[in-house]
Amino acid sequence: MNSHPVLIVLAIAVAAPLLAEIPIGVRLPVVVLEMVLGIIAGPQVLGLATAEGLLGWLGGKLGLAALFFMAGMELDLERVRGRPLTLAIRGWILSLVLGLVVAAVLYVLPIVHSPMMVGLALSTTALGTLLPILRDAGQLETEFGRLVLAAGGVGEFGPVVMVSLVLTGQYSEWLKIGLMLTFVAIAFAAARIALGARPPRVLELLTRTMESSSQLPVRLSLLLLAVFVVLSENFGFELIPGAFAAGMVVGLASRGEAGKPLRHKVEAVCFGFLVPFFFVTSGIKFDLATLLHSAQAMLLLPAFLILLFIVRGCPGGSRHVVCAAVPDVRRCSAVQDRSICTQCTNLTNLNTLTLDHSTHGKDL
Repeated sequence: MNSHPVLIVLAIAVAAPLLAEIPIGVRLPVVVLEMVLGIIAGPQVLGLATAEGLLGWLGGKLGLAALFFMAGMELDLERVRGRPLTLAIRGWILSLVLGLVVAAVLYVLPIVHSPMMVGLALSTTALGTLLPILRDAGQLETEFGRLVLAAGGVGEFGPVVMVSLVLTGQYSEWLKIGLMLTFVAIAFAAARIALGARPPRVLELLTRTMESSSQLPVRLSLLLLAVFVVLSENFGFELIPGAFAAGMVVGLASRGEAGKPLRHKVEAVCFGFLVPFFFVTSGIKFDLATLLHSAQAMLLLPAFLILLFIVRGCPGGSRHVVCAAVPDVRRCSAVQDRSICTQCTNLTNLNTLTLDHSTHGKDL
C-alpha cells in the first residue's frame, strides 16, 4: 500500500473529468468524483494509498494553498462590492447567530462538547469547492456567480478568522488582533504595489520571459504564494488567509488583456496539477470505517447535514435576499433555485474546519 501514491492521485485526477462526461442524466462535479474516487482508493476501501508523507503535504498543504490562491485571483472586489457584499455579510452574521444558538442547544442536551466550534462550522461556506464548480458551469461572470463569490468569500473567511482569533492559544488576544491587522496591512501594501509599481524595464522583462523556459512571471506568482502562506502561519493563522491574499495580489497585478497569459498559465499549474491533490487526498483521509461502525455517528451525520442546510442555507436561499440583488423578476426564481443548490456544497468545507480544529487540540 502507498507504493506509488502520486501516480494513483494523478490517475484519479484524469479519471474524474472523464467520468463526469458520461451522460447519466445529471452531471456530477469533478471535485465530487475526485473525493469519491479518493475514498475508494484510500485505506478504508481498496487500500491503494494513504495521505502520509509527500502525498499528505501535496494535498493537505500545497493543494489547499493553490485552491485558495485561485479563489483569491477570481474574487474581483469591483464585481462583488456594494449590494452583493452587503448581503453576504448580513447573511453570514445571521448564519453565525443561528449556528451558535443551535450549538448551544446541542451543548445543553448534551450532544457536542465544543459549541463555539460547532457554531462556526455550521456558518461556513466552501468557497474553494464552489470555485471550480462555478468555473466549469460558466457561472463566474453571471449575477448568480457574483452573489455566490461574495457569500462564499465572507462565509469562508469569517469562520477562519474567528477560529484564528478565538480558538488558538498561541498568542494573547490583543497580540492576535495586532498580528491580524499587520497581516492585512502587508497584504494591502502588496496590492498597492501590484497596481501602481510597474517600471517599464520590469514589465519588459516579465513579458519577455513569459514565453521562455524560465516562466519568470509564473515563478514570481508561486513565490508570492509561498511567502504569504509562510507569513500567515508564522503569525499564528492558518494558510488559507495567506493563500487567498496572495491570489488577490496576483489577480490585481494581472487584470486586463495583458495579464491573461499569466492567469491562464497559473490556472493550468493550480487546477491541472495542485488542486486535484487536495480533493483526492481529502477523500483518502475520509474515515469511513469510524462512520460506519458508530451508530451515533450515523445518526448525527444526517442531523448535522440538515442543520447545516438550515443555518447556512436559510439566509442564502431567502427569496427576499436573493431577489433584492437580482431585480429581474423573471430570473429571480431560477437564481434562487441555484442558490439553494449551492448550499449543498457547503458541506465539504466542514472537512477543512474540522482539520483546523483538530490542529488546535479540540474535540467536537
